[in-house]
Amino acid sequence: MKLRYKIILFAIIPLLLAFLGIALAVLHQTTLLAQQQRSTVEQAYMASKEAELKHYVTLGMAAISELYDSDKPDAETMERAKEILSRLDYGNDGYFYVYDMHGNNLMHPRQPELVGRDLWELTDPEGNRTIQNLIAKAQQGGGIVPYMWEKPSTHKMAPKMGYVVALKKWGWMLGTGIYLDDVDTALNKIDIQVAKNIQSTMFWITGIAVISALLIALCGLALNISESRVAEAKLKVLAQSVVRSQEDERARLSRDLHDGLSQLLVSIKLQIESGLAKLMSRPAQEDAAKTSFTRATMQLNDALGELRRISHDLRPAMLDDLGLAAAFEQLAGEFAASSSLPVHFEARGHTSGLSEVGNTVLFRVAQEALMNIHKHAAQVTEVSMLLSGDARQIRLLISDNGAGFDVAGIAGNPKRGIGLSNMKERLDTVKGQLEVHSNTGGTQVIASIPSGKGART
Repeated sequence: MKLRYKIILFAIIPLLLAFLGIALAVLHQTTLLAQQQRSTVEQAYMASKEAELKHYVTLGMAAISELYDSDKPDAETMERAKEILSRLDYGNDGYFYVYDMHGNNLMHPRQPELVGRDLWELTDPEGNRTIQNLIAKAQQGGGIVPYMWEKPSTHKMAPKMGYVVALKKWGWMLGTGIYLDDVDTALNKIDIQVAKNIQSTMFWITGIAVISALLIALCGLALNISESRVAEAKLKVLAQSVVRSQEDERARLSRDLHDGLSQLLVSIKLQIESGLAKLMSRPAQEDAAKTSFTRATMQLNDALGELRRISHDLRPAMLDDLGLAAAFEQLAGEFAASSSLPVHFEARGHTSGLSEVGNTVLFRVAQEALMNIHKHAAQVTEVSMLLSGDARQIRLLISDNGAGFDVAGIAGNPKRGIGLSNMKERLDTVKGQLEVHSNTGGTQVIASIPSGKGART
């Protein structure tokens, strides 16, 4: 993994860990607050229910207080009291009930089938002895007793809060109760709402974390792209500088060879020829001297020819002196002479719109293309070069009538596509383009470079 990607990764991971820690802390605090809220609401509900029950019992006691305080504790008075209490109800499930201290039901307006039954041993689904607990609380002075009882409106067991008092003079336990399933429903709604709030909070934290990570990744990607573009621009400038340096060095070496060594060799040749002429006047040594000097003269001619070839390959003087078209015409003539292949060169339009670097690049591309034809092209009998130009670009077309080759295969082979790669890299330094088309009818190499400023960047 590249260093830039590691830096982005090391920036994202701590951020995500921080968001994870925040999410866990928020979850813990939210859960704790929800529990406290539930407990507070439950206590408030219970306190209100307790006060309500105490009020109901007070009303019930007030309703029968005249009978209870009378001096006639006979059966008729008690029956009148039970009748009054049976009519005191509130809502569908609010009623009063009466038991004696032995667990016998004396009055139950909602479940008359219980009247007269001994319920001392009655237990709820949790195993609690309901009636015994109610009587015990009444004998202790009265108060609240939680228990499970069948709800008349649904005929299902439900939690209930009862409030009981003892009527000692009559041996009664008077009580009433409120079912708590509505409290449980309210508390469940609170739990559901809290769970939704926690889920929503976690969703927002997750969303913010993901968006933050994406923003960091995108910023890193944008930075990488920007750096890549800057690096690419710097590489292009460096490549142009290298090419320019190479060409300057080649031009300097070409001048040195031509102006220095070439002139020295010419001077030596002239001196040899002069010596040869002088020896011609001495018949005794004429033949030997003539042979020696003639061989030396031939070798000097070969050296001068090789020197001119090297100097021209390094930097053709005609490219600087007469321009691109003349240099190409000379190149075509030299290639035809060395390869024995006829080369037709033609120049059209305005072909002097390139910079010195652009001219050099296009000339090197032409050299590379002709060298490839000479070395690799099969069944070639004719080569043509067309140099054309306008206000937008300078275009060079080199074509042959050979058997062609697989362009994609050669370009994808690093060992065989060096020539094409060199041409493309040279053209890239001046924002040029290279196109290669090949089939059984021949091959076309097209190199184009923007005119004016495009070729100078």
